[in-house]
Amino acid sequence: MNLHVLPREYVSGESYFYLGRRYLLKVIESPGESGRTKLAGRYLQVFSPPAEQALVKRFVKGWYRARAKELFARRLSALAEQIVWLRDIPPVKLLTMRIQWGSCSPSGVVVLNPNLVKAPRECVDYVILHELCHLKEHNHSQKFYRLLTELMPDWEKHKIRLDGLAETLLND
Repeated sequence: MNLHVLPREYVSGESYFYLGRRYLLKVIESPGESGRTKLAGRYLQVFSPPAEQALVKRFVKGWYRARAKELFARRLSALAEQIVWLRDIPPVKLLTMRIQWGSCSPSGVVVLNPNLVKAPRECVDYVILHELCHLKEHNHSQKFYRLLTELMPDWEKHKIRLDGLAETLLND
């Protein structure tokens, strides 16, 4: 069943996700601020000089991007430790994609969608491991899936969960 997801309006009361948890947006007009975003309890708070949609959107997207950069670096480092054949941690690039969570370039750059930070951590780990496996197997062959299964035996469960969340999490 497809969910009908309305376009974001970046107004108080909308739902936003971070690491699989839902937060309510709370826009706080704050004339003295240059703009900032933070999690506080069950709220994603945006302090904006004027509470204009374009500004609020910029602050929210910037916050997600910063969290994604931090989280992906931390998880990549932790996951890389368990991969004996991985010599170095590959470079990571953030790229907002409409239908993909990640990719791996032929030169070995792992590209991750910053919207992935909205998903549960296990789903984030699945995507990172999936892309790391492409460093060794540049396709989706049986060898690739064996490698992925060695690193994350229950990867299919996380893929299914992520696929079910895609329409909601990729909406920005």
